[in-house]
Amino acid sequence: MNRMTMEDMQDFLIAHPQAERIELLFPDINGIMRGKWYSPESADKLVAGKVRLPMSSYALDIAGNDVDGTGLALASGDPDGYGWPVPGTLVMKPWSANPAAQVMMTMTTPTGEPCVYDPRTRLASVVERLAARGLTAVVATELEFYLYERGEPGEPPVPPKGLEGAQVYDLSAVSSLEPCLEDIQAACAVQGIAADVLIAEFGPGQFEINFHHSADALNMADQSILFKRLVRGCARQHGLAATFMAKPYGGEHAGSGMHAHVSLIDADGRNIFDGGDDLTEPLRHAIGGALATMRPFQAVFAPHANSYRRFQPGSYAPTLASWGLDHRGVAVRLPETSGPGARLEHRICGADVNPYLALAGILGGILVGLEDGIEPPARTVADPTGARLHHDWFSAVEEFGGADVARRIYGEAFHHAYTEIRFSEIARLAAEISDVEYRTYLRKL
Repeated sequence: MNRMTMEDMQDFLIAHPQAERIELLFPDINGIMRGKWYSPESADKLVAGKVRLPMSSYALDIAGNDVDGTGLALASGDPDGYGWPVPGTLVMKPWSANPAAQVMMTMTTPTGEPCVYDPRTRLASVVERLAARGLTAVVATELEFYLYERGEPGEPPVPPKGLEGAQVYDLSAVSSLEPCLEDIQAACAVQGIAADVLIAEFGPGQFEINFHHSADALNMADQSILFKRLVRGCARQHGLAATFMAKPYGGEHAGSGMHAHVSLIDADGRNIFDGGDDLTEPLRHAIGGALATMRPFQAVFAPHANSYRRFQPGSYAPTLASWGLDHRGVAVRLPETSGPGARLEHRICGADVNPYLALAGILGGILVGLEDGIEPPARTVADPTGARLHHDWFSAVEEFGGADVARRIYGEAFHHAYTEIRFSEIARLAAEISDVEYRTYLRKL
């Protein structure tokens, strides 16, 4: 594991003497940031790995509660892990009221091993397994999100004024929120987030950001999760709120996804997906592996109850494990098959996904395809064909919990914890009676 040096820290603090604190960011299984505020005067302790946090902090449910079934927290004495700042992620936080910096953190056990519950280590494990085959993943993500009017907790979102209808590629929609969107782009520049293109998407107040491709999958996941934090912070400055919820509006309004573009380069820097008019064997096996693991990993790609509202016929969220050439109705799209841009696009993740776990599953599925020589099913030309994806949350979690391939990619301990957390979330929400049930049934039955 690469470590930040004290020289790196001192250079940053000399360049940014105004920083009053350093926010330590530990993203949990749900992609929620846990951590601490640290004084710049204690930077030597931070670099030396003396920051301690319970390892169970990674395995909390969406409400921030311990889940007994994981066997963590008090069931095991709730031991601490040791936090380490990730090199290259120490940056200023432009939207803070007072000058502040932030840094991504990863964790080791008291014996110095990577903490298996840290989502970043799950992706690192897959990257290392690809490297053992002489391969490097080149990855770019696309993230959709909604801006909406700030309201009270629990209230449904209300679109920004003047943005009530469909707005796909509408430059006037971008212009109407120009101050906020410009601040988002400026904050990306400050934080080294390689945002490329920003466009208006289908829903009212919905936008998409595309990131430059990177040969460092961990860095791409870092950028993706930090972008979420950045957008929320900038939105608050403009009296708005932002959400990466998969389907914040009902009806025909679009859901928000996170697509991932992936190619593989070998030790000589050659894109092994580049086959001209024909699909190379590695590309065929990559498609086969991605499709074969799509249902078993869907509980990661669509982690919450609301995630499954995206999977509707006729939408741009695929409902079948299908693939095709430049076809936006399929789950795995091939935008290009020749040249350095030859790649596949994995299209089923919701924007509510944890980017580390999503990329671990996507790259892990590709790895399984390469290791097992999995051939893809027939290509979609018109209407998508393929195995039906899960349409409900419980079935997806149940399949993940019983899938040997999920243990193979995510590891036994993490697989168990993730399954227990999701079943706990299912049970908690199932115990709640929704307003729509009262409106529909209470006075008629």
